[in-house]
Amino acid sequence: MFDRGCHLVVLACNTASAKALRTIQQKDLPKLAPNKRVLGVIRPTTEVIGQYSESGHVGVLGTSGTVNSGSYEVEIHKFFPELKVHQEACPMWVPLIENNEMNSPGAEYFIKKHVDQLMQKDPAIDAIILACTHYPLIQEKIQRHLPQYVKLISQGNLVARSLQDYLNRHPELEHHCSKTGRVHFFTTDQTENFDRAATLFYGKAVISQHLVV
Repeated sequence: MFDRGCHLVVLACNTASAKALRTIQQKDLPKLAPNKRVLGVIRPTTEVIGQYSESGHVGVLGTSGTVNSGSYEVEIHKFFPELKVHQEACPMWVPLIENNEMNSPGAEYFIKKHVDQLMQKDPAIDAIILACTHYPLIQEKIQRHLPQYVKLISQGNLVARSLQDYLNRHPELEHHCSKTGRVHFFTTDQTENFDRAATLFYGKAVISQHLVV
């Protein structure tokens, strides 16, 4: 991406942000591109989650990799050390979403199962982070299995606002932004698979180019 003119990259995956972001920022960037930046999606959520909870008990729904990394607990407690945090790994949710099985009876079973298990860990939870960029596609289904007072926190708008603030504070990067609104899709996967899955997220047809790494 740097070779293609990007000056700032958002690592828009919670698992990748949890497992790779610090290494990229601390070890790779100084050697590869010291004047460029890579940001993740965990901090924009964790630095505001306390504003959404009145009980002081929050939940995290994520992939096994994200949950097992412990990154959300660590980051939340940096900003809100008093919050009680409980997590639930949902290993079936991403495959169901990527294979467009979101409306199947099987999907409903696994959604309810993990929501119930999270709430059983702490019934006082009143705010839950959707700690995977896939999960907003099943947000309404998740909400149906929760008490009405529980808020679901989707990351998209929070990350966008955080990025806007970051660019305001770093004009040396902001002035590199072309603001022409061009969108290009590249994938290291087979383009047919990527285009099918990405169309679900993007809301219209996606045509990608295969990238050889």
